[in-house]
Amino acid sequence: MRDYDEVTAFLGKWGPFQRLIFFLLSASIIPNGFNGMSIVFLAGTPEHRCRVPDTANLSSAWRNHSVPVRLQDGREVLQSCRRYRLAMIVNFSALGLEPGRDVDLEQLEQEGCLDGWEFSQDIYLSTIVTEWSLVCEEDWKTPLTTSLFFVGVLLGSFVSGQLSDRFGRKTILFATMAVQTGFSFLQIFSINWEMFTVLFVIVGMGQISNYVVAFILGTEILGKSVRIIFSTLGVCTFFAVGYMLLPLFAYFIRDWRMLLLALTVPGVLCVPLWWFIPESPRWLISQRRFKEAEDIIQKAAKINNVTAPVVVFDPVEQQEQLPLKQQKVFILDLFRTRNIATITIMSLLLWMLTSVGYFALSLNTPNLHGDPYLNCFFSALIEVPAYIAAWLLLRTLPRRYVIAGVLFFGGTVLLLIQLVPADYNFLSIGLAMLGKFGITSAFAMLYVFTAELYPTLVRNMAVGVASMASRVGSIIAPYFVYLGAYNRVLPYILMGSLTVLIGIITLFFPESFGRTLPETLEQMQKVKGFRYRKKTKGSMEKEENPKVIITSF
Repeated sequence: MRDYDEVTAFLGKWGPFQRLIFFLLSASIIPNGFNGMSIVFLAGTPEHRCRVPDTANLSSAWRNHSVPVRLQDGREVLQSCRRYRLAMIVNFSALGLEPGRDVDLEQLEQEGCLDGWEFSQDIYLSTIVTEWSLVCEEDWKTPLTTSLFFVGVLLGSFVSGQLSDRFGRKTILFATMAVQTGFSFLQIFSINWEMFTVLFVIVGMGQISNYVVAFILGTEILGKSVRIIFSTLGVCTFFAVGYMLLPLFAYFIRDWRMLLLALTVPGVLCVPLWWFIPESPRWLISQRRFKEAEDIIQKAAKINNVTAPVVVFDPVEQQEQLPLKQQKVFILDLFRTRNIATITIMSLLLWMLTSVGYFALSLNTPNLHGDPYLNCFFSALIEVPAYIAAWLLLRTLPRRYVIAGVLFFGGTVLLLIQLVPADYNFLSIGLAMLGKFGITSAFAMLYVFTAELYPTLVRNMAVGVASMASRVGSIIAPYFVYLGAYNRVLPYILMGSLTVLIGIITLFFPESFGRTLPETLEQMQKVKGFRYRKKTKGSMEKEENPKVIITSF
């Protein structure tokens, strides 16, 4: 029986139909670049100090010395969360005493910011941090906001695969785009941090679901040779384009509500794509909806100006596929045998630890030396050559070796940061960007690698579950960033070590390079370094029996 690629080979590899699908699906990813990293500016924390009320009867000298100083990177800066006891310095001011001359400031009692804070507007006019005072005793809410967004992404990763396997790629793609855009708009009207965060969780659910389903839809429609370009130069590069546009928008729109409104608009522009993006023929065939799949192929042939067979899918081949497509699959089928379970567990670790490095480096850009808008732009820009490198490597080299190689490179570069003197900030930034280059290249390859390992029946679910595991890493990532407040190089040591570790694990994956996409769980490749018993005649007959029903039991 011919496989799908052989049946549809008459369409060609890169006709008008393939180009249309390529660019439309890639364009639908641009809003993901906005929403995925928008928290960098929405929750930006400007310099701040305790507010001293205008009504306080203080001389100009005491008002200028009302906040204690501390040493930071060898220079004196104002304390962010403490001030001198207001009643005491008002009394000193009334007595005509001068700070530093008549009164030893180091001996004065201190108190918290009882009257709120004064925030610098040099970088941000307004963020959720300045609006709801998420600093000092409340600063734990800032990383939690980011983590809860990724909790939503985690939930979306879990749900999107199963929903699109059941209801179709196209339907779930546009439903999740609507969720992402609609709830981002509702965030503008948030009246407190709790409301903002709950809506942000839902935005996260839609954000990753849209990304995963668009990737799977393109993978199943496009041919083998275009599939790699789509997953790297297509989906990933257009995500980077959205990411690069984020600091541009944020630079000119420095109020968080107006910025959020501007970032919501591109999602509305994706609505007309419904009439141009078709359903996945592979999914329709898996649902025994052969007539609809054939109509899509016939339309594609017309767009490509090629002659299609009168009957694209032979009736005999259709009947042979009917029992196969009656298989029922559940998430536990990803752990059905020792080999499949091993591949799945290693995939979960690979996605999770790669995600820790990627998101920690991305979220850390405001803390790097220099302009936060430029740092964010460079962090996005470095992803473009990383995706190009991923595409070039995937074209000619075995998957597991190139993924392991770029992970080794990224992890080693991050470990070198601890050797850089504190004064050489530019060198630390350069090494951090090179580390992100390696980790981003690996991340881009994970989608195509995982999709090639699993069969059509569970492919979307497998990629969704693997992506779900990566969100566990992204939930942890904000706290890696905050470790830098205690030790400048500790986050890089941890990220580098984990990245090198997962690079070693990658070498044990089976190789998918140059192989046809598997259609059944039995066709999956074997894990390297494990011995397997030879199949008995009875077990082989059982696997070949098309009436076997796959269940979670």
